[in-house]
Amino acid sequence: MTTVDTHSHLGWDEIFDHDFPADALVQAQEANGVNITIVQPGLWVHLADTQRQHDAIAAFAAAHPGRFVGMANPNPHMPDDDYRREVTRCVRELGFVGVKIHPFAHAVNPAGRAARKVYEIAAELDIPVMIHTGAGAPWALPSTLIEPAQAFPHVPMVLAHAGASVYAAEALLVAKLCPNIYWEPSWTGGFNVREFVRACGAHRCMMGSDHADNQATEIAKFRTCGLTEDEQRECLGAAAVRLYKLGEIGNR
Repeated sequence: MTTVDTHSHLGWDEIFDHDFPADALVQAQEANGVNITIVQPGLWVHLADTQRQHDAIAAFAAAHPGRFVGMANPNPHMPDDDYRREVTRCVRELGFVGVKIHPFAHAVNPAGRAARKVYEIAAELDIPVMIHTGAGAPWALPSTLIEPAQAFPHVPMVLAHAGASVYAAEALLVAKLCPNIYWEPSWTGGFNVREFVRACGAHRCMMGSDHADNQATEIAKFRTCGLTEDEQRECLGAAAVRLYKLGEIGNR
């Protein structure tokens, strides 16, 4: 069974003053039997800093072929042309497989103009968008994604943290209303995961750690919350392989 961690970070985070070291990502993979980890940068405000982080992720992935792949995360408030060029560079030149919006850290309304350009670029590049949900209401509320998900029905939108427990019921409602909504339920209870899988299918729920120290816990959650073996296989890897086209990772 292929195991995929869909949500991890590398490097210094300027917004939250926290470092995500490379050796922790490697050690977590080896300790927990993870095959592929999708890595996004720590959060930065300025384009040059974000580009440096993206380049570091690409170099890290090249040094560990087939094991790590990037996800872009520039600030959506930067000038439109700069944002478009950087996300396009990440996908077409660096081989990244998705793009992130962090409403809380970057003060972005997921239903507003700055976010809309993210969905437009994701549609053009045929990549999923991961959106932080949970801490940071009101813009981090899952319900802010209803309008964008319906406006861009062919863009997969992954709810990072799946509402972070406190808004998990809202995240489930959004998924029921919008078939292009997916869950990445790090820091959310196993009973919420089981309820989501039963309601919407295991193919729409993917394991993510958010932090190397949390990876073992997240894997254990999927294995112990009452899912069948087939559902575990989907949530722990198969769903992410399809959504992010990770079967092509060796050819990047």
